[in-house]
Amino acid sequence: MYSGKLKDDLLDRLFEAIMLLENLDEYYRFFEDICTVAELKSLAQRLEVAKMLRENQTYGEISSRTGASTATISRVKRALNYGADGYKLVFDRKMRKKKGQRGLSIE
Repeated sequence: MYSGKLKDDLLDRLFEAIMLLENLDEYYRFFEDICTVAELKSLAQRLEVAKMLRENQTYGEISSRTGASTATISRVKRALNYGADGYKLVFDRKMRKKKGQRGLSIE
């Protein structure tokens, strides 16, 4: 159970609202209403930076491909190394899901 420094009632309600969404279209609709385009692009950029860091790509490669500043890349790297393991949780689940789908395919 998460007990980090961010936990509060407002964030609980936000995350509970997100958990009510059922598909990608609903996610787009909700996040378009609740975030600016720049905020969403920034979140997406950080996720891509984290993926590329896990693939051991260089800051130069990451910056060139994503447009992220070295400060953003450093911040994401710090979160990967010393954060709450949120990125790891998402990447591990995505990998398991991918493997599960591969295992179910008929060849």
